[in-house]
Amino acid sequence: MQTVNIHDTKMPLSHLLDAVIAGEEFLIAKAGHPVARLTPLRAFNQPRQPGALAGRLKIADDFDAPLPESIASAFRGEQP
Repeated sequence: MQTVNIHDTKMPLSHLLDAVIAGEEFLIAKAGHPVARLTPLRAFNQPRQPGALAGRLKIADDFDAPLPESIASAFRGEQP
């Protein structure tokens, strides 16, 4: 993976994107410190299947119960 320093590069974004489409990855750096990664977008090979996680997740019976007042008041900004 190459590191490209924004300050030093003269390579236009379109050239970087062409390289990414070809499979390369880049670290984008500012003052030599990596701040982002430019990678190819990986498409999903199969469409999502509803219920694919059935039996692997557990939702508590009180999932949608009201919050305790001490927590609810914090969300309303009534306590620090």
